Amino acid sequence: MKRFFVLLILCSWITVWTQADETVKVACVGNSITYGTGIVDRMKMSYPAQLQNMLGDRFRVGNFGKPGATLLEKGHRPYRKQEEYQNALRFAADIVVIHLGVNDTDPRDWPDYRDNFVKDYLRLIDSFREVNPQCRILIAYITPIGDRHPRFMSGTQQWHKEIQEAIKTVSEISGAELIDFHTPLYPFPNLFPDAIHPNEEGAGILAKTVYAAITGNYGGLQLPATYSDNMVLQRDTALCIHGMANAGTHVTVKIAGQHKTATAGKNGRWEVTIDPIRAGSNYTLTVSTPETSQTFRNVAAGEVWLCSGQSNMEFMLKQDRNAASAIPQATNPDIRLFNMQGRWKTDASEWTEQAIDSASRLMYYKETTWQTCTPVSAANFSAVAYYFGKMLQDSLHVPVGLICNAVGGSTTESWTDRFSLEANFPAILKDWTTNDFTQQWARERALLNLRRSTSSFKRHPYEPCYLYEAGILPLEKYPIKGVIWYQGESNAHNMQAHSRLFKLLVEGWRKQWNNARLPFYFVQLSSLNRPSWTWFRDSQRLLMQDIPYTGMAVSSDKGDSLDVHPTDKRPIGERLARWTLCHEYGKAIVPSGPLFKRATLENDTVVVEFAYGEGLHTSDGKPLTHFEVATYEGFYFPARAEIRKNKVILYTDKVKHPKFVRYGWQPFTRANLVNGDGLPASTFRGIIR
Repeated sequence: MKRFFVLLILCSWITVWTQADETVKVACVGNSITYGTGIVDRMKMSYPAQLQNMLGDRFRVGNFGKPGATLLEKGHRPYRKQEEYQNALRFAADIVVIHLGVNDTDPRDWPDYRDNFVKDYLRLIDSFREVNPQCRILIAYITPIGDRHPRFMSGTQQWHKEIQEAIKTVSEISGAELIDFHTPLYPFPNLFPDAIHPNEEGAGILAKTVYAAITGNYGGLQLPATYSDNMVLQRDTALCIHGMANAGTHVTVKIAGQHKTATAGKNGRWEVTIDPIRAGSNYTLTVSTPETSQTFRNVAAGEVWLCSGQSNMEFMLKQDRNAASAIPQATNPDIRLFNMQGRWKTDASEWTEQAIDSASRLMYYKETTWQTCTPVSAANFSAVAYYFGKMLQDSLHVPVGLICNAVGGSTTESWTDRFSLEANFPAILKDWTTNDFTQQWARERALLNLRRSTSSFKRHPYEPCYLYEAGILPLEKYPIKGVIWYQGESNAHNMQAHSRLFKLLVEGWRKQWNNARLPFYFVQLSSLNRPSWTWFRDSQRLLMQDIPYTGMAVSSDKGDSLDVHPTDKRPIGERLARWTLCHEYGKAIVPSGPLFKRATLENDTVVVEFAYGEGLHTSDGKPLTHFEVATYEGFYFPARAEIRKNKVILYTDKVKHPKFVRYGWQPFTRANLVNGDGLPASTFRGIIR
């Protein structure tokens, strides 16, 4: 009944406005973005013009945009002093849509007059209410300003954020409806040729945003793409089930005997919180409105992990060394797979113009659904992720859900969110196809894929932020237990940049899932004859120490001197599982091979101690190898090593005053130190105390 009366009221005011020959007048107030600057045929393709086509003849849309206008009355071009403002007042609109504030980020305006913004905005709103007391006021968060804009680094980015907060305050004080012009456009910098004015497509997104806000039509009931039959929900935690529906629509969610309801807000969003569900299979989830219903069957509750990275995570089970024996045994209805695969491989080929166009719209991944684990579904799934999930399921005896969105060759920066890079590493966004932060082969591969592109702004999975926007945002915060990650090959040339990026990536993902302790377990790069990999492997070890709630699986013993894709993936998946079983599920299991703790000088010997060093021995039964010591960094000598009481003792007569020690310091190494569980020691470099 509540929904019925909401809709009745909504229909009543629309009916009154559209009776007889009267039309609903919509005034679009704003700056050059409203005006349509940069759009070839702005009379037809500016956002107010496109909005007119969407609303139809019973609405009359007026464009009152003034290029360069500021909201601030002491700004360099105050909107209220412009002829367009007077014309907007005379229009006496029934609905006023205001988008101002972009030009207030100018150094001439915000630094001096920011304290006036809220009051100036309230006066503007009041002036429209004076000429039509019944008018609806919609105020918009301002559109993005790209990092390519010349003012971006001089304060615009921070001021932009402050203005958004001020607009929210204006909405709360005035009661004006708040609409979002920022979020829908932020992942699409290619729609801003000059980094500030949206093109025709971008204007269309603004028009759709306003259309939905005016009419309440958001396309009916919609759920995230991660909802399907066979899905796995995270057990033993409150779950947010959410989606979209037309404004005012009553939504009912049923699962496991629970019956929850919500009403879609003016922005079309709705959500309900489901009480924790115990581990189990064959649940049914139903989401319904009075008009439609969606039912998902064979739903499980268990442990959900996101499996991401580049080609070694993407590497499929059918490519694994043990595929012939593993695939026939892969039938397990308590393992569920959500396999996000790219529509086009990032191999050495030219993409078609259609592929490039789709990728530019972030439509890179194929549509997919949750599948139970069978020989067919497992064969085409990540081998590392499969072995990880299998060990978890075998140990926990609950359903396990695995989401894999890895992309071959992808860079760390491509998985990092745009705001983090804009705020902390803007240099990596600049001319990414030519700057040295992106590895040369990755830049060349991307340019080859995009060779047929006619756009000056090229989009590709290796581009900074791209895979976060194409592969993380669409997950829409689907509840997960944690992340496993295998990536770094495309960043191994610059460990300093990677160290900054990886911290931003982990922090950004934790913010996305609103979980500061989201577990993040990653694979240290393997052995390969690439000179930078020794330093890079050690930098990954240090990152594990710097970033809380992380763990690192060593893979150097499974490397291939010539192949960046070693084929024995089972140990890697299981080493990741060891970390999770130990730290997330409290299992009495050793999570890692020996990790360097400290090195001390005792008489004429160097004593090296390790975490997880119980039962130290060699993997091949031969003497320890690949330990070195030095007085001066860069001038190392091999050291004789022996194991004594779970410590490694080093001797050399070539270094009288040793200050540095390192182990496994070759790009391709067969260093042989393992612990009692047969897990290999990590590459390390340390100072002797």
